[in-house]
Amino acid sequence: MQVMQSMDTALKDTTDRIRAASADGTPLRIRGGGSKDFYGNRLHGELLDTRGLSGVISYEPTELVVTVGAGTPLAELETLLAERGQCLPFEPPHFSWSGSTTATVGGMVAAGLSGPARASAGAVREYVLGLHMVNGLGQELVFGGQVMKNVAGYDVSRMMVGSMGTLGLITEVSLKVLPVAPLEATLVFPLDQTRALECLHRWGGQPLPLNASCWVHDDTASAGPQDLLFVRLRGAVAAVEAACKKMLTEQPGLRMDNAQAQADWTLCRNQQLPFFKRPADANMALWRLSLPQTAPVLDLPWAQLVEWHGGLRWLWAPVEAGPQLQAAAGAQDGNATTFVASYADSTRARGQFGTQNPVQMAIQQRLKHSLDPKAIFNPQRLFDSF
Repeated sequence: MQVMQSMDTALKDTTDRIRAASADGTPLRIRGGGSKDFYGNRLHGELLDTRGLSGVISYEPTELVVTVGAGTPLAELETLLAERGQCLPFEPPHFSWSGSTTATVGGMVAAGLSGPARASAGAVREYVLGLHMVNGLGQELVFGGQVMKNVAGYDVSRMMVGSMGTLGLITEVSLKVLPVAPLEATLVFPLDQTRALECLHRWGGQPLPLNASCWVHDDTASAGPQDLLFVRLRGAVAAVEAACKKMLTEQPGLRMDNAQAQADWTLCRNQQLPFFKRPADANMALWRLSLPQTAPVLDLPWAQLVEWHGGLRWLWAPVEAGPQLQAAAGAQDGNATTFVASYADSTRARGQFGTQNPVQMAIQQRLKHSLDPKAIFNPQRLFDSF
């Protein structure tokens, strides 16, 4: 009861603030814990802090549904779920690179980012059942609900995923959760990228409980630099054990200690592996290449880390390499975007989410005008034009 009263007070204060901003055209910068301040274009506007909208509104473990305030710390929600043997299967990253930042549930939805299990378990959007939001006129809106089939027409609740706060302020979210898998195992294989992708494509066509994969050139190994493919399996005990035996028979490798493997996957999820350490060259940016899983090795001069069974490829490259990377990704029906800007572009790479499709951009602009007609929310965070 106290949580609800606190959230009601915070919601009223926040809504009043939005109405005042709408009246005088004051831009607002929506922010939870600040863990994703690095992501997207420049930050503009007066701070609108969502952390007062924090707390568990309802949790039905037997129904696999939880509803929480948008300002709820993500770690707090995951701890609650773990106590009941449940989880967020898409493994949202926390990006706690600084002790002063804390990921929130609202930021998780607004950013739309998923972790290592994305290719197998699905994305954030697939687990959002419904949400409450405040639009740019200070009106409180409700979309979706607490069951999977609850939408007729435009699914605004899932449309908010990845919108980077440009369409409205998310105030509470209902999420589908799943039980933790009975067994987890991680296998590691010494393979170059070409051979690793071949193995992933072959295993992906078989009834194996593949959950996540990560290929990387490891410079920190005691035996010297080597190319390694890590594959995580999750599922029923019999299925995981049978898959481990089959895969290790087909391809020589090792089964990792579970405690060490889990720690490594957490580092991968939060981009804290050695690969993600910023290079000394101030002009280097972290690029994110989204490709079909079956795309071959790209002919690029920069080292890569490959996730999602080949569908996500990370690399540090100069900002000016953008056209080359976009051309390489485009040739495989994919795309390349700047994820972490270089030191030389500390205000973010401009237009990183821009689309070349005028029809898509026109739809984005109409959505923006419908939900935020005064354009007060997170201006230019997603697109240069609004």
